Amino acid sequence: MTIKWQIQSTLKIHQIMQRQSLTLLFLSLFLWHCASKAPENEFPELESALLAELENAQGDFAIAFKTLDDPSQMVLINEKEVFHAASTMKVPVMIEMYKQAGQGKFSMKDSIPIINEFRSIVDSSLFSMDLGVDSQENLYERIGQQATYYELMYEMVTMSSNLATNILIEKIGADNINATMREMGVLDNQVLRGVEDLKAFDAGLNNTTTAYDLMLIMEAIAKGETVDSASSEEMMDILIDQKFNEMIPELLPKDVVVAHKTGAISGVEHDAAIVKLPDGRAYVLVILSKNLEDVEKGKSQIAQISKIIYEYVISTDK
Repeated sequence: MTIKWQIQSTLKIHQIMQRQSLTLLFLSLFLWHCASKAPENEFPELESALLAELENAQGDFAIAFKTLDDPSQMVLINEKEVFHAASTMKVPVMIEMYKQAGQGKFSMKDSIPIINEFRSIVDSSLFSMDLGVDSQENLYERIGQQATYYELMYEMVTMSSNLATNILIEKIGADNINATMREMGVLDNQVLRGVEDLKAFDAGLNNTTTAYDLMLIMEAIAKGETVDSASSEEMMDILIDQKFNEMIPELLPKDVVVAHKTGAISGVEHDAAIVKLPDGRAYVLVILSKNLEDVEKGKSQIAQISKIIYEYVISTDK
């Protein structure tokens, strides 16, 4: 009798443990599903307005919008679609520079030579930058002279200097940039190389990004979470000094502060921004485009999307 009771007790305990294990399994699967599920757009009216605007677009667009006072409020459209990064990749370069400077690898005040000879990532063959396609012409007049890390970084972001970008990437390393992005939770942004590496371009080895990743990058800067708060603040100041303002800032009031980085190649126009309103509110907005038939029309469309979002934000309660 005692043996039979022990067996029955053992079986009951085993059954209870099985049920508990199944409960834990289902709970784990449910939590995983919730965590992996894409965030739902919190502004359905705004999303509808943006989709209506994109119906007339001649090209492919992606939008990532997120308020900073309530990060759960966002609108995401094609946010995980991969785009050629163009010059938006210069923001991750800037972040890595601040990181390495903070580690004592160099000082932003240190001077380095201004060169125009770089190695392709395909076969290490040498190539030089073409003055005719770079937006920072003055730097070419100083080849062979010296410039500080900070000066080159500032020209890279505000004037989108490709020459400065290549000099800096060779110093800090593309692999290091990508590793830092992964540490930040930026999973799809890839910086493989500098600019005008035609052999790499022909081989399909390009810098890529998504609207979602750029949103995460700009959000981290805005919140002071990139490297450290002081570095993030300096990055904000540099982004505010952006010289190309024909897209996200174009149709916004002058008292709205926009810290942003643009990017452009053939058929591509991008803008990634932190937008600060006079009432203290702020939001991140990234608009990417490709396959544009009319580049100027594409830029105007980005400006219009930015205006729609701004007007929606100011119409909502603070």
